[in-house]
Amino acid sequence: MELYFHIPFCVRKCAYCDFLSFSDKSACMGSYGDALIRDVRCDGGLTICDRTVTSVYIGGGTPSLMPADFYATLLDEVRERFVVSPDAEISIECNPGTVNNEKLEAYRKAGINRISFGAQSADDEELRLLGRIHTWMDCEAAVRMAREAGFGNLSIDLMMNLPGQTADHFAKTIKKAVALKPEHISAYSLIIEEGTRFFERYSEHPELLPEEDSAAATYELAVKMLADAGYGQYEISNFAKKGRECRHNIGYWRRAEYLGFGIGAASLIGQCRYRVATDFDRYLKTLSYEEPEKLDSRDIRNETVMLGLRMNEGIKINRLAEQFGTDYADRTAMKLDRCVAEGLVRCSGNQYAFTVKGMLVSNLILADLIE
Repeated sequence: MELYFHIPFCVRKCAYCDFLSFSDKSACMGSYGDALIRDVRCDGGLTICDRTVTSVYIGGGTPSLMPADFYATLLDEVRERFVVSPDAEISIECNPGTVNNEKLEAYRKAGINRISFGAQSADDEELRLLGRIHTWMDCEAAVRMAREAGFGNLSIDLMMNLPGQTADHFAKTIKKAVALKPEHISAYSLIIEEGTRFFERYSEHPELLPEEDSAAATYELAVKMLADAGYGQYEISNFAKKGRECRHNIGYWRRAEYLGFGIGAASLIGQCRYRVATDFDRYLKTLSYEEPEKLDSRDIRNETVMLGLRMNEGIKINRLAEQFGTDYADRTAMKLDRCVAEGLVRCSGNQYAFTVKGMLVSNLILADLIE
């Protein structure tokens, strides 16, 4: 089982962000931390049989805004309540502009062994456009401090296809990120989400964003540059040194069970998905969930294929047949065979996976596979 903790606090909301986060509730950090510990002590209010925790992920928001000593208290409660694997991956997301030596050393002592830095760009002008509070120099300093604190597993998040950005421009960001020698790099394409400042700015002016061919060229260049630098692509947007893939996210893509803590956090237990209610003030007082989503066999089939194909390892048709029957497996293979002929999918024996070209149009392919 995997555990996720949502920390919803931010210094300010980024221009592209539609995550559940707040820039005006920092005074509530102590109460929110107490609520998280309350929920750990009752297994998130859900019926959980004894399961070993293989990974813990602390995301946000900006988890590095919480007091330095909070995570030792939180993770002690986790170890008290759950059986945590000795080699569990314990990750925290950090904004490079909000960390210091004291926090990083506290994280290490608490048992956190992986940090994901939200760098986004090595260009300070792009960072200002995105609404980030840090500079590239801050990111370099954060990585250096993390190494000095003893962290041997670091990830850097990057964003591509920003307004006005070309492939050559993004290549400079990749070079600077690779120079920091992180074990893992995530490279996401900008998505304009409704309700964000970017949506107000660009939804009616798509001409200000990179065209489709330019966006494709940027992605293909990123894949090649990262491969040349020794980062194997294991998912559409994720690259890692061998053995340093994010185990927590792989669990999501393989539909492992997970338990989410904090406002808006999701859980997958058995054949049900749960989501903590999103009313902040109410959450501080009591734990409550939205109506559970009960997954039927069709939901599970579709999720298995859609999530599996996100990964470079793809899906195995014989495994689909074992899980969901030969008729479904044969129909899926027939659709994927058409994509093989178009160079969008590769096939080895009974295993299908996207090519780089296919990853560029993955949403269209996956939509055709949904039944």
